[in-house]
Amino acid sequence: MELKDILTQRRSVRKFSDKAVEHDKIERILEQTLKAPSSRNSRSTRLWVTEDKALLEHIAQMRDYGAAFVRGASAAVLVMGDSAVSDLWEVNCAISATTLQLAVVDEGLASCWVHVAGRPCLKDEPEGRQAEEHLREKIALPESYRVLCVIALGYSDFEPAALPPYNGEQRVKWL
Repeated sequence: MELKDILTQRRSVRKFSDKAVEHDKIERILEQTLKAPSSRNSRSTRLWVTEDKALLEHIAQMRDYGAAFVRGASAAVLVMGDSAVSDLWEVNCAISATTLQLAVVDEGLASCWVHVAGRPCLKDEPEGRQAEEHLREKIALPESYRVLCVIALGYSDFEPAALPPYNGEQRVKWL
C-alpha cells in the first residue's frame, strides 16, 4: 500500500470485530514502529502489547471518558518512554505512536489512540488519581517508564466517515 493511501485510510476506530489479530501482523506492526525516528536517536520508546481480555478491561477502565472501547479491541499497545534515556520521551513516543497507527492500516487493521500522560481517571477530578496510576496497579512498569498512550487495535467492525476536505487557507500558510 502506498503512503498516500495509508494516510487517507487511517481513521480512529472504536468498534472492533471479534476476529483475533494474527500474531505475525502484530509483529510486523511492532517492527515498523521501532523504525520511527527519535530525538538524538535515543530510541527511548518502549512498546508493551497485550491481548489478555482481563487486562484490556482494566485498561478500558483507566478513564471515565474515552477509554471504554479498549475492551472490544483484539490487542492494545502501551506506548511508553523511558524517561531515564531521554527527556524528550513524550515527543519520541508520539512519533512512534503515529508510526504504529500507520503500520496498523498497512496491515488491514484499525486503531485508536487513548491518551494517558497527564489524564485523570475521572474527568471531573483533574487533580485526582491519574490514568497512569491506574495502569500501574496491574502492570509492573519500571519506575522510569512513562505511558504516553495506549493504542487499541483490531479488525474494524465499523466504516468510518471520510476525512473532511482539506482547507489549506485555514491550516497552511505559504510564506
